[in-house]
Amino acid sequence: MDNTTIKSTKSGFQDYYNSRFSRIYFNEELKIVICELKAEYVPIEHFKDTFYKISELVEAGNNHKFIFDKRSLRAFHQPSMEWYFVVWKKEMYEKGLKIHRKILPPEPWFRKSVSIAKEQISREHHEIIINKLDIRYCESVEEAIEI
Repeated sequence: MDNTTIKSTKSGFQDYYNSRFSRIYFNEELKIVICELKAEYVPIEHFKDTFYKISELVEAGNNHKFIFDKRSLRAFHQPSMEWYFVVWKKEMYEKGLKIHRKILPPEPWFRKSVSIAKEQISREHHEIIINKLDIRYCESVEEAIEI
């Protein structure tokens, strides 16, 4: 998705971070942060760098809703997902971020991998806070902004 699409969806979104692997936008008024992954695979060090940038926005008060657009992914990386669920989401929950919207690739195998991994992470990490979060899956950024 390009910046024009986001701006036409809701005015007031600003670029925050752009790399080979990801792009981050935010809307200060709505307190929404959008992360769009741009590659088929994101190495864990770049994945974490991206989420540390998102943390900066959340800590600055953009903590109403986080939209994670991963439609470009074609590889599923369990260690990245585990860090995202166990460490990052817990830290962001403590900063007030409780609404998460996710846009997955359309491939059924990817969606099934996410489901299986989420169940495994929940079994292995009893301190996980995902049951306290409002997590919904959407098909577009527009839908994710609205619900």
